[in-house]
Amino acid sequence: MDGAQKAAASAESRDIRNRWLLSLPALIIVFVAAVGPLFVMLVYSFFEKGSYGDVKFGTFSTEGWVSVFFQRDIFDDTLGLADAHLSIIWRSIKLSFFTTLLTLALGFPTAYFIATRPPKTREIWVFLVTIPFWTNLLIRTFAMQQVIRNEGILNNVLIWLGVIDSPLQIMYTDTANLLGMTYIYLPLMVLPLYASIEKLDFRLVEAGYDLYANRLQVLWRIVIPLVKPGLIAGSILVFIPSLGAYVIPRVLGGGKNMMLGNLIELQFGAGRNWPLGAAMSITLMALVMVALLIYVRNASRTGAGHA
Repeated sequence: MDGAQKAAASAESRDIRNRWLLSLPALIIVFVAAVGPLFVMLVYSFFEKGSYGDVKFGTFSTEGWVSVFFQRDIFDDTLGLADAHLSIIWRSIKLSFFTTLLTLALGFPTAYFIATRPPKTREIWVFLVTIPFWTNLLIRTFAMQQVIRNEGILNNVLIWLGVIDSPLQIMYTDTANLLGMTYIYLPLMVLPLYASIEKLDFRLVEAGYDLYANRLQVLWRIVIPLVKPGLIAGSILVFIPSLGAYVIPRVLGGGKNMMLGNLIELQFGAGRNWPLGAAMSITLMALVMVALLIYVRNASRTGAGHA
């Protein structure tokens, strides 16, 4: 290796070292703010619970993990399925899935409409979509409560139209959670879809019509495959926060329709079972990781297909 090559290698090594040094503050912040608390939760999940919260350090136990899916009989200490926990986990996954489908059904036409407007007016429509982000999540949730409660706008309109005779009981049901999460997370579906549809070459759509394809065929075989990255990204952005939702089920679902986030808070609060709460937190993170892995896998396939 001559002197020029040694100098280039040394410069490259120095550049890499400087980049790591510049990234060090951000890496420390990420570790302290994200990895650190997760590590604490993981450690707490393997200790025995204290009498008034906290954990008994030095007393190793897997009871927290066992209690996520099983419960012990108070008489003979035998294990059985924790029906309450499993039903809450299933409700969280089910409502998150249906929220994703509903936001997709509403968000795709909205994004398509915005992307097909004249360039001068698109920014106005996007601005209108982002306005809800300016308002606190709790305030938006209470606004939805005023819409769907027994004396709310929805019931009053339906009674005025003669569709129903008495108010529908929507509050404190899974339907209330579904409507609330759809309203809150709809912009997270619209924006990624809009970004993908805006880049769509509409000459391909015209070519589909020229080849005698109907609208449904053009949508299914041309538009959806080309905007698939935005569709997947929007689905992940909606599914993950829905899975860990806390405020919406607390306000709209009530105590009978809690979701996984509420169950975790209950264990750290009134339940005073920190190991169980920590184990459920890691379980929630595992579900989120599964969703992210599915997204990465689909995104890599899409990228390979386009290549």
